[in-house]
Amino acid sequence: MKILAKSKRFSEIEILLENMKNDKFLLTHEALNVLIRVYSDSGMVDNALECYDVLVNEYSAFPTVFACNGLLDALFRRQGVKSVDIARQVYDKMLKRNECGEIFVDDYSTGIMVKGLCREGMVEEGRRLIEDRWGKDCIPNIVFYNTFIDGYCRKGEVKRGYELFEELKLKGFVPSLFTYGAMIKGLCSKGDFEQIDEMMSEMNANGLSGGVEIYNNLIDARFNHGFVVEAIECLNKMIERKCEPDITTYNIMISGLCKVGKVHEANGLLGQAVERGLKPDKYSYTPLVLGYCRKGEIFKASNLIIEMTERGDKPDLVTYGALVNGLVDVGEIDAALTIREEMIHRGLPPDVGIYNVLMSGLSKKGMFRNAKQLLEEMLNQKVVPDSFVYTTLIDGSVRNGNLDEAKKLFEFMVEKGIKPGVIGYNAMIKGFCKFGLMKDACVCIDRMVKQFVCPDKITYSTVIDGYVKQNDMHGAVKVFNQMVKRKCKPNVVTYTSLIKGFCQNGDSDKAQELFKEMKSCHVVPNVVTYSTLIGGFCKEVKLSKSALCFEEMLLNKCAPNDVTYNYLINGLKNNKSDLIFVEENEFQKSNEFLLLDAFRMMVLDRWDPCLAAYNAIIVCLCRHRMLKSAFELRDKMTKKGFLLDSVNFAAILHGICLEGRSSEWKSFYPSSFDEKNLQVALRLSVMGRDSFGWLVSCDG
Repeated sequence: MKILAKSKRFSEIEILLENMKNDKFLLTHEALNVLIRVYSDSGMVDNALECYDVLVNEYSAFPTVFACNGLLDALFRRQGVKSVDIARQVYDKMLKRNECGEIFVDDYSTGIMVKGLCREGMVEEGRRLIEDRWGKDCIPNIVFYNTFIDGYCRKGEVKRGYELFEELKLKGFVPSLFTYGAMIKGLCSKGDFEQIDEMMSEMNANGLSGGVEIYNNLIDARFNHGFVVEAIECLNKMIERKCEPDITTYNIMISGLCKVGKVHEANGLLGQAVERGLKPDKYSYTPLVLGYCRKGEIFKASNLIIEMTERGDKPDLVTYGALVNGLVDVGEIDAALTIREEMIHRGLPPDVGIYNVLMSGLSKKGMFRNAKQLLEEMLNQKVVPDSFVYTTLIDGSVRNGNLDEAKKLFEFMVEKGIKPGVIGYNAMIKGFCKFGLMKDACVCIDRMVKQFVCPDKITYSTVIDGYVKQNDMHGAVKVFNQMVKRKCKPNVVTYTSLIKGFCQNGDSDKAQELFKEMKSCHVVPNVVTYSTLIGGFCKEVKLSKSALCFEEMLLNKCAPNDVTYNYLINGLKNNKSDLIFVEENEFQKSNEFLLLDAFRMMVLDRWDPCLAAYNAIIVCLCRHRMLKSAFELRDKMTKKGFLLDSVNFAAILHGICLEGRSSEWKSFYPSSFDEKNLQVALRLSVMGRDSFGWLVSCDG
């Protein structure tokens, strides 16, 4: 048995144990000790514990300190609460046996316990073990200092780790590379790069050069805190200082660059790693596959998987999952299904996450029947669907107009003991609201609460929007109040739905009150909010309010969209008569009516009302330095057959000058304008309301 154990021939050991059991032979204490140690060293913790139990419970004996230390080390390597508890029990029994006069605990035993506890974040318990063995406030050597510094830094208590770091130097100990590495890793998690630089300088002054692990932590931290350029510089500095990067270094770099969209640069680093004789693995390829998929470069992503396979590293579920995800994102659902078939052919059946992505893609494409077939395939492959899979199918049923199917799937999920969670309930509530079944939607919320699932912003916003679509503002406000009462903070979608409802009912004053409340609650309006309010004001012919709202929108750098423009253009041209007869003094009272004032002047000069509206909006956009939006609207205007004119020219010219691009003006407007048109532009611009008049006169 001892010979087999030392050779780690475990299959033969099992046969021999069975033979001994049949022949009623007992193992010696010595053989059991060897087995405990060998099983522990090989990570076969359960087998080691069986031998430990035989020796302690059946033989009423105890393993040697050498065997116990191996078992303690294996238990902490396995990690987990259960393993830590067993390690505590073994150590406590070792201490009790030690009291009998024999040596069953040595310094190494305590060191294993302290190191293991610190790795699990139980630093104070580790310190108590030290105190119990060597006395209070006694840390015997540099090894224990390193253990506690590492423990505190892993736990996030970097300040306490640094206090011990300073203490060890005061007591005459010299920090080792491990000491500096533990401190730097802790500082990396906090993003304290200034102190990291000081630590690196001190380390170099002590004749220690940073190892590859330290540099890997630094590069990873730079990426995690958004310092991409510094991460690249760190790699270059590492190479300059003759510290050879390993494949982990390159994997960190590749992953970090892919996350910020620099996929081609990341691919270049993959080539660099190969040139240095390093072997790329799945952690090298997977971020690149996902990165290329996000960019829509599916061919390159597929080639990477082929390259990976040719290098002898088989793609795993994560790699294939990245490719499937990317294909579905760009709408290549057929290609994604082909990848699924390839996975099955290679003996790597898709997991629940990949099935979920495929079902979602099929549902969005209207291929709901195919999505349901995948559910059947999952069950046949004994892949247990989770709540996300059922939620995807419920959402797909709703999209395909089949509410009954959605309800059946929801109830089936509950019957199977799978908790829908807030996402599952939201999918079902969305279905009820889509079909106008608001009572059912509210019953579903009550059901959520009874199941201790808290409705979130999406839940309430969906129901509020459902009531608005049913033109039931009483119901919408009631749910809104319920939302606030349950301390669920409304978001921009919630407020926008209510504002839309009031505007649809011709109550723009109430919509404006809600808009003010929204801003007082620090909820930032978006383009839909502003456009809805502008549309409401235009509908009620409150053009001054719509103009003020548009000005505020531009001040807050919220770019308008086609809906915004349509509301304003229709509002202005359909009410041009009212604007023409408004007293000029009314406009002069405020600088906030540039839109109306510009439009009014052009109409008085017999401009086409629609063209005047376009130009007035472009004037406002340029004034607020939203040149990109101005150009986009100018292009839409020309596509509708309107010619470029001097007012448009003056506004755009002002905008490009504000951006410091005045030398480029001819590339924007190569055409020339006659004196009459330029005079109109000049008259519009010198009314004291804007500052682009001098540009027109200079050009003239």
